[in-house]
Amino acid sequence: MYVLFRLLYVVLRARRLPRLAPTDEVVTPLFTFPNDLDLNLHVNNGRYLTIMDLGRYDLILRTGLFPMMRQKGWYPVLSTGSIRFRRSLRAFQRFTLSTRIVWWDEKWFFIEHVFRAGGEVYARALVKGLFRDPAGNVSVARMLEATGRPATAPGPPPEIVRTWLAAEAGFH
Repeated sequence: MYVLFRLLYVVLRARRLPRLAPTDEVVTPLFTFPNDLDLNLHVNNGRYLTIMDLGRYDLILRTGLFPMMRQKGWYPVLSTGSIRFRRSLRAFQRFTLSTRIVWWDEKWFFIEHVFRAGGEVYARALVKGLFRDPAGNVSVARMLEATGRPATAPGPPPEIVRTWLAAEAGFH
């Protein structure tokens, strides 16, 4: 239930803010709830993944992609993810979640999420995802064109993506 309240907040907030290009970073201010905590009284590892969904929804809303997704029946799907925890978020702690697409190829988006509080990085994640529709995968080019502001194709993948893809290759 708590996710619905946060999602409502993200949706209402996104409606008041300017539209972004697909390559822009979206910063979502949030705070932790007591039910985010585990027995160690810090945010549960799995909860970070749920909160990262909100950052991606914020990006989808702010780029204007959401109406097209509903119309076409597109939906996001994650394939893999990696997260590094540096500090513990506690109950009622304010933090920001920064979300940005760091690179893409023909099929996949690579999205970075950074949790920050008080100027410090608390966690950083990289996820790989795509969009699907009833017929199968939706190409990245088609998704970007739907925003009305097509982004130019990226150059070679940044080092973090290259390193991650090399590590991921062993997990067939």
